[in-house]
Amino acid sequence: MNITPIIDLDTGDVIAIQAVGEHHGNVASLAATLLDAARSELLLPLVIGLPAEAVIGGSAALAPLHEALRVSGRRPREVILVLRGGFSRAERRALLTGLDGLRAIGYLIAVGDLGVGHIPMDLLTDAAPYLAVLSTELMARVTHDPRRAALAEALARLARDVGAHVLAPGVAEEGQLTAVRNWGVRLAQGPLLVPGPSGRIHVPLPSFDQEPDQIMHGPRVQEFLMPAATLPCEALAEEAVRAFSGAPSITSVILVDEYQRPRASLDRSRFLLSIASRFGHALHGKKPAVRLAEPARTVPKTTSAIAAMQLAGRDADRVYDDLVVVDEFGRCMGIVRVSDLIRQVTAER
Repeated sequence: MNITPIIDLDTGDVIAIQAVGEHHGNVASLAATLLDAARSELLLPLVIGLPAEAVIGGSAALAPLHEALRVSGRRPREVILVLRGGFSRAERRALLTGLDGLRAIGYLIAVGDLGVGHIPMDLLTDAAPYLAVLSTELMARVTHDPRRAALAEALARLARDVGAHVLAPGVAEEGQLTAVRNWGVRLAQGPLLVPGPSGRIHVPLPSFDQEPDQIMHGPRVQEFLMPAATLPCEALAEEAVRAFSGAPSITSVILVDEYQRPRASLDRSRFLLSIASRFGHALHGKKPAVRLAEPARTVPKTTSAIAAMQLAGRDADRVYDDLVVVDEFGRCMGIVRVSDLIRQVTAER
């Protein structure tokens, strides 16, 4: 199994892990990949390829995947399934039905291999993916083939316009990184973005100016969305400690109900300070984490960055706490860091 980090180019944080196994349409092997990845990377969202034929096969065909998720202790919201592979027109309805079923369970759906794969572009509208992944083969040629660079840029814009986040894979040189930044792509992975000898990931600074149309149109919070680390509302404080310890980049843990609706949030600094205080672990470790939590500050996904900053400023004691972005059903989509909003607004001015 090959594991590679997915990087937020604005912050340099690892926000997810992509796990690639040798499943080739075998759902049992895909499930094994999920289990291996879940054991190696605590709480970071997992990105795993999902063959279209497995989705078309129906819920019974996907049973090993669901069982692996249960055994791993992960929740569907922490797994992004990347649809890959072709399908016939006659299979389209079964595919969309299968994707709807996976989404209803809580999985995040992505469409992969844009630009080279056999997935039609209108599937981006019908499947309503959370994430769109550009083709690695396409990315490999953008620096020396202007036509393919134009195609990749157009695909990235299309994906964003239909509400999906965009991931650029296979970034191996700074020319590619500059290109994806110019396209407005924030998520990337590849040989250029892997930990060095120090264990830290160095993200080269951007070398381009912001485009006028990006300045004229105020961004919405979903453009800054990052995966949330979530735990059930009934989780113990020691479970939250393990969550924060397993991933130093996590700034908050969101406590959600059975429908993935945020009920409370744990700020990293304040929570760990309470646990680290004298007798803190003895007092709180075996008790529900919600005792040390505060109300989740939620914003709809269509909220503008300016409005979100205004909301953050209403509570002087929690100005820099993460904001929780929710969909039209009030379910947690992810978090937005106030520092990202400030950086964006400052750059525009």
